[in-house]
Amino acid sequence: MIKIAHESPKSIFNEVQDLTDYDYALVHLLEEDDEYLAQFQSAIRSGREVILDNSIFELEEAFDAVNFDKWVNKIKPSWYIVPDALEDYRKTIDQMEDWNNKGLGYKGSGKIGVVQGKTYDEIVDCYNYMNKEADVDMIAISFDYSYYNLSVPHANKYVSWMLGRIKLLGDLMRDKVINTEKPHHLLGCGLPQEFLFYKNSNYDWIYSLDTSNPVVHGIKGIRYGDEGLWDKESQKLFEMINQDVSKEQLHQVLNNINKFRWFTNGQAPVVNVF
Repeated sequence: MIKIAHESPKSIFNEVQDLTDYDYALVHLLEEDDEYLAQFQSAIRSGREVILDNSIFELEEAFDAVNFDKWVNKIKPSWYIVPDALEDYRKTIDQMEDWNNKGLGYKGSGKIGVVQGKTYDEIVDCYNYMNKEADVDMIAISFDYSYYNLSVPHANKYVSWMLGRIKLLGDLMRDKVINTEKPHHLLGCGLPQEFLFYKNSNYDWIYSLDTSNPVVHGIKGIRYGDEGLWDKESQKLFEMINQDVSKEQLHQVLNNINKFRWFTNGQAPVVNVF
C-alpha cells in the first residue's frame, strides 16, 4: 500500500490528517508561520511520520541548504528532501555532494534524493547517482518534468504528465535502472487517476506520495468523478494555507480524498462525507 499525504490549509489540518497516512511539511512555511510549525511539531511528538520538503515547487528554487539543515535538526522529521534544482541534473548532483561533504542533515531522519533532468539519459544518470553514490534512503520522482511532454505528447499537458511518469517508471524498470530494494516517493500529482496504474505488485517499491490535488480541487468546488479529472487547478496549496474552509468545501475535500485513496490503493477510509 502506498502511503498518502495531502497538504491542506491550517484550518482543516486535523480533518485531513485523520484520513492520511503521514504529514508533508514545507520548510518555508515552518519559518514563516508559528501556527504551521506548531502543527507539525505536535504531529512529530505524537509519533506521526513526517516528510520535510525543501519547498522547491513552491519557491521555484530550493530553500538555502544551511538554513534547511537548521530546520531538519530542529524538528527532526522522519524524512527530509535534500535541496535539488528543477530539471538540472548536474546541479542537483552537485548540491547532494555538497550536502554530504558538509555532513548536513539529522542522522535519525531518512534522506531523500530527488531525480532531475531534461532528457531520459539525464534522468537515468541522476537516478544512478542517487541510487549508487549519494547514500540516500529514498529516491523521489516528480510529476511534471518537461521530458514528459516529449515522451508522451498530448494536447492536454496534464495527460502528458500523467502518462509521462507512468511511461518513465516503466522504462526505468525495463532498463533495470530502478532499485526495487529502495523505497521511492512520487512527488505531486497532475491527474489523480494516474495512481490506478501502480496498484499491482510490480510497483511495490513505491513507498509514498504527496499531493494537495484533492484538497485544492475540493476547496474550489471541483468533485472527483469516477474517472478522476481531466484538468488541474494551477493554484498552489501554500497560497491557501490561511484559508477558512466551509462545511460544504470540507465535504468536497473529504470526498476527493476518499476517491483519491481508492484510485491509489483500492480502498478508502470509512467516513461520511455527505
